[in-house]
Amino acid sequence: MSLSRTSQACSGFLRACKTSWRPSTTPKAFGIRHYTAPEAVSVQDALQRTESIFKKYKPVTPGIRHLKRPLNPHLYRGRPVRALTIPKRKKGGRNSTGRITVRHRGGGHKQRIRTIDFMRQTPGIHDVVRIEYDPGRSAHIALLKNRDRKVQGIAKWSYIVATEGMRAGHEVQSFRQGIPEGLVKGFGEEKEASANDNTHDAHAKSSAENLAMGLLRTLTVRPGNVLPLRLIPPGTFIHCISLKPEGPAVLVRSAGTYAIMVESEEGSRYAHVRLQSGEVRKIHMDCCATVGKVSNATWKLRSLGKAGRARWLGWRPTVRGVAMNAVDHPHGGGRGKSKSGKHPVSIWGWGTKGTRTRKPGPKGPKNSNKMVIHERPRGVEKRGGKAF
Repeated sequence: MSLSRTSQACSGFLRACKTSWRPSTTPKAFGIRHYTAPEAVSVQDALQRTESIFKKYKPVTPGIRHLKRPLNPHLYRGRPVRALTIPKRKKGGRNSTGRITVRHRGGGHKQRIRTIDFMRQTPGIHDVVRIEYDPGRSAHIALLKNRDRKVQGIAKWSYIVATEGMRAGHEVQSFRQGIPEGLVKGFGEEKEASANDNTHDAHAKSSAENLAMGLLRTLTVRPGNVLPLRLIPPGTFIHCISLKPEGPAVLVRSAGTYAIMVESEEGSRYAHVRLQSGEVRKIHMDCCATVGKVSNATWKLRSLGKAGRARWLGWRPTVRGVAMNAVDHPHGGGRGKSKSGKHPVSIWGWGTKGTRTRKPGPKGPKNSNKMVIHERPRGVEKRGGKAF
């Protein structure tokens, strides 16, 4: 073939490539690099979630075939603040006399306990420095830095349970010590009891108070902020709830959990709060709670993938009762896999499939728990067969 015919064939081939070339074509095709901008993406495609919320692995080994981890790219990959941690001394589920009181515990990787601030008594604005992983709990934790220049040393830093959606750069506040003066004009002013006030003045004063309360809630009811229950409007998601006005947060601290503020009547001492289990109970109005849901909601959907990963976390194997001897378990003994027609019970003999051993709340003994208004749903009520 002559040189002219070869050049004509090459030029025709390149002309065909240019006409059929698209921005989505891979740059490695024909050894040509393509630097043009991609096609415009519509709003519908931009709003759709295309990323997976779990990380899965190619099953090159049996241990990672079923391994499934939540994707948390926002977590800090470094070490925690060492001054805010203490070493965890493991006991393998044994008490002071050396007897096992908690089964299936032992071993595991070395851990350091993160000291979490469940009191949140320091007022002022705190900046969220980063979100970290905590081996001692299912939820993530957030490292806070106090803006107050008078605070020095380690008192300037603290850990809290991270709220869902909290990221580095956010701001949180604690109003446990009260609302700062001048934050909202008209809030906190004492009502002047005067017999000469007419109906018009009383109505105007009531409208001003409602407006001040609305402005206060707009400024304070934000995720991560700590407020007394009397200042939280009904329907708000809350967590880290204290049961004493001066006590730490003890309720709703696990990953993905939240409680709902049901009712806070004016003039009453208690507020009604629906907990994660569905139980509605009374909590003192001066008790504090954090606004929002607890972070890491996908934690319960994870899969460890292998038994060794559970051993790293400090969990020992669990043996079935029918596989034991009669001396070790009520289900043990017999020839082969025999259940002997027994009702399923625990190793201590009490029913293990929902048998109620006590009756807390209104249905229970007198003065057993006066704070419970509605028990958590059970049985048919839990399955939706009966209105709660």
